[in-house]
Amino acid sequence: MGPKTEELLNILLWSAEILTNPSWRSLFESYEGWAYRNGLLIQLGRLEQRKWVTRKSRDRSDRVYRLSAQGRLQALGGRDPEARWGRAWDGRWRLVIFDIPSGQDAEREWLRRYLRGKDFGCLQNSVWITPDPMEEERRTLARGSINVASLVLLEARACAGESDEEIVSGAWNFSRINERYSRYLKTLEARPAGGLKSEAGAKKFFRWMSEERAAWLDAMTTDPLLPARLLPPNYLGQTAWRRRLHAMEKTARQTAEKK
Repeated sequence: MGPKTEELLNILLWSAEILTNPSWRSLFESYEGWAYRNGLLIQLGRLEQRKWVTRKSRDRSDRVYRLSAQGRLQALGGRDPEARWGRAWDGRWRLVIFDIPSGQDAEREWLRRYLRGKDFGCLQNSVWITPDPMEEERRTLARGSINVASLVLLEARACAGESDEEIVSGAWNFSRINERYSRYLKTLEARPAGGLKSEAGAKKFFRWMSEERAAWLDAMTTDPLLPARLLPPNYLGQTAWRRRLHAMEKTARQTAEKK
């Protein structure tokens, strides 16, 4: 997804009417000429083709675009935090344990990148863990270039007195995760409070939106979004998410004031 696509999806997400009816017109009714000059309406047409935005009317003069459920997920960075935190956990850990022979460094690094991208935690360099079932991982690894004789996938429970809290602390670096959420919260506090009645005010707000999205995604990329029962007590992710929603509500009122 290109930067302009990300920007537009983020604008629609932020211009939501309390996150229920995201509308392009709600933010840009007075700036359609500006939008045309910057090619944003052309980009909106591409988003519509991907079904990331929708229109109630097929009339080409209709400029009311709404973010679809799929588009909202893309705007959030591909994962819905509330859905991830709210998922059930059966109390079993899933482990990927591997011992890839020397001379197959590329395969080893591919596997580590793959597991990290799937939000696995690293207990050791060759022991990775997740609370989620591994159907997709089993299919992917079975047809990959990794020698399956050097790879084991397990379901397990701790049996020597280790707590789930200790396992989480050993597998994921929540100090680093919280540092990034702290930076995000500072960015959120810098949200422009002025109105959007002028082009200069709107552009200032859009610049901040780009900074906010970059800070949010920076925090999200390190966060496995574990089920709520596994989250550390000092975890800042849910606080950051609630404040983001609150900021979106304020933005919805800001955009409504200029109509």
